[in-house]
Amino acid sequence: MKTIFAFIITIIFSTICYAQVENYEQNSILTAEPVYYQDFLNYQSNKKGMTRVDIYIQIPYRSVQFLKSPQGFTAKYGVTASVYDSSQSRLIVEKSWNETINVMDFSQTTAKENYNLSMRNFDLTPGYYFIRTMVEDRDSRREFTSGNIFNVRDLDKDISVSDLMLISGKRSIDGVDQLIPNISRNIIGTDSTIQGYMEIYSSDSTEQNVSIEYTILDPGKKTVFFQKDEHIIEPGKNQITGALSNVTIDLGSYTLNVTVMDSDGLKISSYDKQFFSRWLGLPSNIVDIDKAVDQMVYIASPDELSYIQKAESADVKLKRFLEFWKAKDPSPNNDENEMFTEYFRRVKFANDNFSSYREGWKSDRGMVFIILGPPNNIDRHPFEYYSKPYEVWEYYTINRRFVFVDETGFGDYRLTTPLTGDLFRYRP
Repeated sequence: MKTIFAFIITIIFSTICYAQVENYEQNSILTAEPVYYQDFLNYQSNKKGMTRVDIYIQIPYRSVQFLKSPQGFTAKYGVTASVYDSSQSRLIVEKSWNETINVMDFSQTTAKENYNLSMRNFDLTPGYYFIRTMVEDRDSRREFTSGNIFNVRDLDKDISVSDLMLISGKRSIDGVDQLIPNISRNIIGTDSTIQGYMEIYSSDSTEQNVSIEYTILDPGKKTVFFQKDEHIIEPGKNQITGALSNVTIDLGSYTLNVTVMDSDGLKISSYDKQFFSRWLGLPSNIVDIDKAVDQMVYIASPDELSYIQKAESADVKLKRFLEFWKAKDPSPNNDENEMFTEYFRRVKFANDNFSSYREGWKSDRGMVFIILGPPNNIDRHPFEYYSKPYEVWEYYTINRRFVFVDETGFGDYRLTTPLTGDLFRYRP
């Protein structure tokens, strides 16, 4: 069985404790969208005893830097895909390639729907591998990386089944229909149709009947959708394009299990595919609308929070949520709501750096960080002999300093003087 993890990519930053908050500005590339998407897929190889692994890399235009050029505006980036053994101690194979994007109008460089897709493949023997991908913006020199364990399945059997590639539609090029891969694996809408493509390989000389069962599991592993399709499989490669209709699911991460069985009901193959249910108009970094509303406690008034939380339906709650942030958009004429992006970027940073037995955004350091932003200076004292661990945060622009003490020794630093009055006002 194969599990593909959600590849939400971030810039690598220092893990040294004294650099945590200071490195926040280095992470300014983080927006409401991932820097890049990727997907790894198993297909039958032409080489005996091996499996072909297709590696897709999808780069949103907004993730790379465009410069003026004779073609209009041009962005250049490089991609490296490295395959290691599962212990990451030995490099097995590596491929690097360059991509160039040309657009005529600068507005195209920031449009959310625009992206560049590239693919390379490897022939590998079945087993577990560590696959590392790296994207480098040639102009800004920024690098983004991701590393994931991947199961290369054995597809050299009498009947074998490839991985399922989610697709977003079809397009015709020179009269030939081509599938458009959905590499982000984002499914938009609470009542959606999920489209996919897979291949079934048969070495038998006669036709066979098989059934394909599609089961969708919610984050709690509860079945929320089931569909069974019947197919006649011919000798050789069979291309299966199907659709799961009227899939009613909420916001969040889901698992699609694909199980193929023969005419006797015996299982031929079974594997999992992770995907993400999004709501139209809601940025993809929000995976739980209720939690996102709760996290607005530092920018919304109690009445505003109550108004959103008490919505009579999920659609109304989303509408009120978006209306709140639209009213705070400092530049409504462009696609990006900078206030929204910055606020939830701070929430994410707080969760990544200040969590202990409670989530970082609920901690005192998280509260100060989200409201006031990164401090100008931090004086850390983690190993004082005559005192408990403490930190001093200084904000020069407001001439204030805050002291946090770790009373328990478990990293739950508490603010010694509470935020009051104008200090408890969100500062973008």
